[in-house]
Amino acid sequence: MTDPSDDEASGDATDVDEPTTTDSGRRDVVVPMRLYKTITVFSTLIAVAGVVFGFVLLDAATIRHSLLRRLLIGLLGVLGISPSSTVLSAVLAVAGLLSIVVGAGVYVLGTRFRARGMGNPQEDADESSDNG
Repeated sequence: MTDPSDDEASGDATDVDEPTTTDSGRRDVVVPMRLYKTITVFSTLIAVAGVVFGFVLLDAATIRHSLLRRLLIGLLGVLGISPSSTVLSAVLAVAGLLSIVVGAGVYVLGTRFRARGMGNPQEDADESSDNG
């Protein structure tokens, strides 16, 4: 007889269940525990990196003497391109906002996965608490 936790730890792709839809319309995908941990780690890492990089780009867009801005101007100067200060600020600001949005999107998509045996937070909200 096999232990069910062995099946979850193996990470077989055949163990993936169909997406379930909750009452609020949120779709969750039940995956093996090993895949869930991988998705959680990498989606969080990508999301944090995207948001931090986005704020660095916004900083370079607003501060005229930031290190990233000077490096970009130097690199563009080597290539023979000299953009105006306002155009460079606008491009850096848009790139920063896009990076933040992508990081947030990756995090949201990463939260759609759950491992077998994990309950939905919406289902647990109806239970009464025993804290006092």
